Amino acid sequence: MKKTSQLFFASLLATVGLLSSHLSSAQALPDLKGRTIIAVTENAYPPLNMKDAKTGQGVGWEYDAFNEIAKRLNAKVEWKLTSWDTMIEAVRKGQYDVGMDGITIKEDRKKQVAFSDPYMVSEQFMMVRANEKRITDAKVFKTNTQLLIGAQGGTTNFYTAVYEVLDGSEKNPRIKLYETFGLSMQALKVGDVDMVLTDGVSAQGYIKAFPKDFKTVGKPMGREEFGFIMKPKSDLVKPINTALAQMKADGTLKKLDQKWFVDYKLKP
Repeated sequence: MKKTSQLFFASLLATVGLLSSHLSSAQALPDLKGRTIIAVTENAYPPLNMKDAKTGQGVGWEYDAFNEIAKRLNAKVEWKLTSWDTMIEAVRKGQYDVGMDGITIKEDRKKQVAFSDPYMVSEQFMMVRANEKRITDAKVFKTNTQLLIGAQGGTTNFYTAVYEVLDGSEKNPRIKLYETFGLSMQALKVGDVDMVLTDGVSAQGYIKAFPKDFKTVGKPMGREEFGFIMKPKSDLVKPINTALAQMKADGTLKKLDQKWFVDYKLKP
């Protein structure tokens, strides 16, 4: 587990190599003059976004990162919640200014919304119960037709299950759909499914919080970059990218990685 955690963190720290590092631009941040930005997330994807058990408030890496972006741009953030399956369309229509939920930058999504520069890199891993002995890799999982995958429809995890683990059919009965990622993890814990695909970001958080319940097996599958989404031609794209570049240059993103992927412990 120690080696795996180091791999995850190394992947997360590689984020800093993805953002533009034009220091001259980073030093001249746009001034949004107190503008209110309506930001939306799901609160179901720890440690990127979640509901704090004690306060009931939304917390996580994305909350901290975007609040800092807004601060640097002289803007305010009004936080909203919506489900994953409606988020992209709602942002496309302008119902919200910015959306975030560990959203993978993909070409088909670029036709619907505008993306910021990537703020994080991760890979897909097979999460199983800590005492699982039958599953060692994707090939073994595919050949044992009794094994089930839990997934949230429309996500990268779902499509990886369909096209990289199983037979390419989105209606494969071995995939059990859940409304949120958290529900799929609960299903894994109680034995309703045998595996959940997740990126290194979430995998590290769950394994650190529940080492007796979960582990990862096999090799990482694919590589994905996360970005904030905005409506097409949004005037926020350039300011957000400029703030991200500055946060990369001054080490803020590294500090957030340390806070949420190393120091923070998920609560049961």
